[in-house]
Amino acid sequence: MVFNVIGRGTLSQKETSLRGMVYASMFGALTAVGAYIMIPLPPVPITLQTLFVNLAGALLGGYLGALSQVVYILLGVIGLPVFAGGKAGAGVLLGPTGGYLIGFVVGAFVIGKLTAIRKKPGLIWLICAMSMGIAVVYILGITQLMIVAKLDFEKVIAVGLLPPLPGDILKVIVAALICRKVRDHIRL
Repeated sequence: MVFNVIGRGTLSQKETSLRGMVYASMFGALTAVGAYIMIPLPPVPITLQTLFVNLAGALLGGYLGALSQVVYILLGVIGLPVFAGGKAGAGVLLGPTGGYLIGFVVGAFVIGKLTAIRKKPGLIWLICAMSMGIAVVYILGITQLMIVAKLDFEKVIAVGLLPPLPGDILKVIVAALICRKVRDHIRL
């Protein structure tokens, strides 16, 4: 069963398999759990979500990794309190941290695509791919934060990038190590 995606090629059976959809749903749920493991710094809390964004992209690939984050966002948009701090609703996407949430989708996609370039990527390749994906999350996140909160560039870097950066560096390393251990056990 192969589906056509808006004139841009096709999705393989692997990308549309029931097992793949279940994994995407599970990683969406794990991202929701990661929202509750947080250090509540305003306006951008530090959470464990990016660990699961990294793992989703690297283990599921670009399409399913991004889909897992779409599932997560949809859970929040329909009203489940899955965003950081137990927030919910479409308004969160339009608020100061909404760019980070959209960045989760794009970041997981980037991580998946970069990881897929190598048949069995090593630790350094995984760290680089995940770093690029997290950079995308930050770019989208701080851009929306700057616009919505009306912050200048220096202030948005000080509140939207520097506080979570050390933790995200650690989460990239941990996610890359986890990925190397479990990737052979995930069958899509």
